[in-house]
Amino acid sequence: MSPMNHMDTPNTAAPIYQVRGLTRSYGSLTVLDGIDFDLYPGQCLVILGRSGSGKSVTLRQLNGLEKPNAGSVLFDGHEITTLTESQLLPVRKRVAMLFQSGALFDSMNVYENIAFPLREHTDLNEAEITATVAEKLANVRLSGIEKHVPSSLSGGMRKRVALARSLALDPEVVLFDEPTTGLDPVTSATIASLILATRNSGVTSVVVTHDLPLARKVGNRLAFLDAGRLSNVAAFSRRRRRGRRGASPWVKIVANESESVRCC
Repeated sequence: MSPMNHMDTPNTAAPIYQVRGLTRSYGSLTVLDGIDFDLYPGQCLVILGRSGSGKSVTLRQLNGLEKPNAGSVLFDGHEITTLTESQLLPVRKRVAMLFQSGALFDSMNVYENIAFPLREHTDLNEAEITATVAEKLANVRLSGIEKHVPSSLSGGMRKRVALARSLALDPEVVLFDEPTTGLDPVTSATIASLILATRNSGVTSVVVTHDLPLARKVGNRLAFLDAGRLSNVAAFSRRRRRGRRGASPWVKIVANESESVRCC
């Protein structure tokens, strides 16, 4: 398929990600079969697909957590698929990931969880770290819970703390892995609002999900991952037009349920 910059993308800046021919297999099972896309600064690309379609695998290629069998991932013009763990550290300071489980440290309280990347990757003193932790918690509407441990929090609160930790280093890109899985509708809507606020602050993001309300709220571009291939990468306005022609079951669903959406 044509990369995303050839499919109604008005952005004239250089893409922050260029993915070409990305292939990932596990034994005889091919999960990603030569996918291509570009991601531009400030965009929120939502990748929709069924469970097990390879959405999370795609994210893990973007920050080097897994190596592909073939293909290229350029981040800010630099190939990352050949980098060692130590060489990937500068990339991971700029690219945060919100894991599906949140991945908080159970042995640390909320303060220590959010302070961890600040201690590892910055020269901030303790007073500055304290102020940053308070700021990030306020941004996710959880002020004052620094002393709580993760086990004392609800699933939605843990996910918000994990988001605060992801944003601690002010990353340029955030990768969201099924951010609303297992959450009730009200909490899911809160998470969606926080992701939208992150996007509106200028952060580039990729959200993988099968949550259609989330996709419609936060995404300004969508793609569909099925049988290892990405298809129908486009903005909402084009999505609706294609939906009327019945190009794909996913396109029909989004088109039918997003008529009131106005894409930026």
